[in-house]
Amino acid sequence: MPAPEPTPSQPARASRAFALPAPGARRAAVIGAGSFGTALAVLLARAGLRTTLHARTAEQAAELARERENRVYLPGVELPAHLRIEPPPSGSVRADYLFLAVPSLGLAEVIQALRGGALARRTAVVSVAKGLVPPQGLPPTSILGEAFGADRVACVGGPAHAQEMVHAGAGLVAASSSQELARSLAGVFTRAGVVCEQSNDPLGVELAGAAKNAAALAAGATEAQGLNAAGAAAGHIFAEVWRYAESLGARPESMIGLAGTGDLVATALARESRNRRAGELLAAGVSASEIPERVGQAVESLHAVPLLAHALERAQVSAPVTSALARLIAGELPLEEWVALVRATVPPPARWRRRPQPGFWRRLWRRLSARGRA
Repeated sequence: MPAPEPTPSQPARASRAFALPAPGARRAAVIGAGSFGTALAVLLARAGLRTTLHARTAEQAAELARERENRVYLPGVELPAHLRIEPPPSGSVRADYLFLAVPSLGLAEVIQALRGGALARRTAVVSVAKGLVPPQGLPPTSILGEAFGADRVACVGGPAHAQEMVHAGAGLVAASSSQELARSLAGVFTRAGVVCEQSNDPLGVELAGAAKNAAALAAGATEAQGLNAAGAAAGHIFAEVWRYAESLGARPESMIGLAGTGDLVATALARESRNRRAGELLAAGVSASEIPERVGQAVESLHAVPLLAHALERAQVSAPVTSALARLIAGELPLEEWVALVRATVPPPARWRRRPQPGFWRRLWRRLSARGRA
């Protein structure tokens, strides 16, 4: 009789069925042949893993296999001869690591297909999406953990512009609640010549990625109105998301380290950044529905920001700038009003600690001394 399908109420059962990839693990699969998915597959192949890149369609797979170059999403990068190119998986995925390089908007569909029996029990599942999963705006690893067990799930964050990553390296963060899985992933990327930090805070790393996309979009939309306004927009959004992340148990180093501010700088400075470019197009009056076609790829922040705003609202976290950015994306707020709100918003005051009254420490010392003599 087949084992019951794991459900959100049974994460422990899925977890017990999982064994980490052996030290000599040699197989990896990447679902999604966009810019980052293609670059990731190239790195994994360089690391010595037998890697399969699953394209979006059979036609795309045939073109990539024939040309040995992803001219649409990663031009100028030769695909290694030993990198297999295949259509979306239709049967069981045989790999030690499965990397999900699909937009978070389509992640639920991929997860459903994998839960239908396409995923081997020994396969670790790694999300590289920097967005939130609709309709509730949950981080990808929280959905994956419920489906497959947290011990076999990880995410990858950090500043990793695809073109530069394959030519000059990157600063990645491999995060998982499993120390062994985070360490194993870091080892894979190190063998590929990429610096990779280990983290046990996947929630913080994913929210940092969502924050940096939103902040980069906000900076792009505001830059023409002044650098101070652009900096304020990004800073407000990071602070608002951090207050939310902290309430969920995330740690500050995830937001201020490679996965957060490091990734934000890389995204905000890159002229070819999808999220920065989307902000510039919003400011130019282009509707959100037209932007992906103009950019040529999916833009995570256009979907993630409204989800993020709703999540912050549900958590009762004050987030006027993130909420206003969602309204700007929806076409409900003029750019001038958005910029005015950014310039006028004052963050919540610091939580001041009361100073001890004069003589407090002397009185405490006397009390403790008296107890010691009793």
